Amino acid sequence: MLNQIRPAIVMIVCMTILTGLVYPLAIAGIAQAIFPYQANGSLIHRDGKIVGSALIGQNFGGETYFHPRPSATTDTDPNDATKTIAAPYNAANSGGSNLGPTSKALVDRIGADAAKLAAENPGVPVPMDLVTTSASGLDPDISPAAALFQVPRIARARHMPEEAVAQLVRAHVTGRLAGLIGEPHVNVLELNLALDSAGHS
Repeated sequence: MLNQIRPAIVMIVCMTILTGLVYPLAIAGIAQAIFPYQANGSLIHRDGKIVGSALIGQNFGGETYFHPRPSATTDTDPNDATKTIAAPYNAANSGGSNLGPTSKALVDRIGADAAKLAAENPGVPVPMDLVTTSASGLDPDISPAAALFQVPRIARARHMPEEAVAQLVRAHVTGRLAGLIGEPHVNVLELNLALDSAGHS
């Protein structure tokens, strides 16, 4: 009987070491050697400090910054642990709202957001990604159309020519991977950092 059990135990130990230790360390080492920026979280630095990740969105407010798409992430209510409260871009609780297209709460929220944006830039169609949330709630990117839609507001708030702000947007558009995969997009954090570097406020 021991002759039958011993091979099974040896195989479990060997596979545990191989798949639980050797393989992860090898992949981590290769990633650090070939793709260190991505392997370390695609962190963005400014003045020697980490200001965020290119992979995780942040909730920019105010008139002087480009806004990301809405986020439906939540967190525990500090006043009642049995309830949740809105916590946009909460990386510890990634997820969508799970509200369907017939949900009144969803329709009302999108309607209110669309009306506010329409008043901000009259006569221009509101890009869909400025009123809808992503599945993760952490999307760091918006479409070029969504970024350009916000140009007049930011130009007014920062006392900049609209064309200067629009040029910043165009300079930060990332195209399709290999010209085929995905859609053109703009990283909101990187765009806002470039906006601050432009020296206007």
